[in-house]
Amino acid sequence: MAINRRELLAASLALGAGAGTGAASAQASWPSKPIRLVVPYPPGGSSDIIARAISQPLSEALKQSVIVDNKAGANGNLGADIVAKSAPDGYTLLLCDTGALAISPSVYPKLGFDPTKDLRGVTMLAYSPHLLVVHPSVPANNLKELIALSHKSELNFAVTAMGSAPHLAGVAVERATKAKWQYIPYKGGSQAVSDTIAGQTQVLMNGMLATLPHVQSGKLKILGVSKSTRMPLIGNVPTLAEQGIPNFESGTWQGLLVANGTPAAIVNRLNTELIKIIRSPDIRAKLAGQGAEVVTMTPGQQDAFFNQERSRWAKVVTEANIKLD
Repeated sequence: MAINRRELLAASLALGAGAGTGAASAQASWPSKPIRLVVPYPPGGSSDIIARAISQPLSEALKQSVIVDNKAGANGNLGADIVAKSAPDGYTLLLCDTGALAISPSVYPKLGFDPTKDLRGVTMLAYSPHLLVVHPSVPANNLKELIALSHKSELNFAVTAMGSAPHLAGVAVERATKAKWQYIPYKGGSQAVSDTIAGQTQVLMNGMLATLPHVQSGKLKILGVSKSTRMPLIGNVPTLAEQGIPNFESGTWQGLLVANGTPAAIVNRLNTELIKIIRSPDIRAKLAGQGAEVVTMTPGQQDAFFNQERSRWAKVVTEANIKLD
């Protein structure tokens, strides 16, 4: 039976409408299965602490299980790659240090994904400045004394990973002060902290959220904080800017991202729920007690922040000639 052009057009429109209805229905029913929350670092670090703080409230808000999945490796790039290449359906989320992620394109020429093209922001969650700490046996009580000591004896500087935000913060301090130390790379912040506590490394810069408890217990000695102003929680500790590095500021920015192409309705729902959760009195107080401040953004603001950080650290990477395989 012959089909005329009018009948063919009507059939095509009906098919298109059906497909659109199906897509809209899928978004409306999201989530209909458990959600995987990928943390690209080992347990115990800043991102992991926040992921475990929000996973249960997010599960309750979405009425689905939210499973924290630690996929450490390659300075967070292994886990980020998993999410970047996942289906853009809102069932695989990435919670990481977005500052470190912004650094990766500059230091890894063979990076298997493009963070700016393959991922999109949902919201920032928290910020904590880096703390400059040393093993208690190190005979230095401020930045000036540490610099002088670095010229007299070899100091091992623990970094969460080569090319990470704490690593580049250490490089920036080294270049600004003419300090000398040997960088020792780890696969995450918790391992770098543990080895500094054990005395296998002497110096460390790491996010306040994961590091302050060890300062408070006396296992690490704090010399400075990398924020433009002093932190009320440790108001007696001077900033690095006060100690001779003008305008110096660095830290860890935990944020949540999804695969690019994830429907806007899902991204906006996640943004709304996550902002409610992270701003809740209990979680805000818990994070503040460890030196992290809640920072939230719209998806567009987070993407803009990411691009700003990428440009900022690219300059440091170029000047220090840092390249990793």
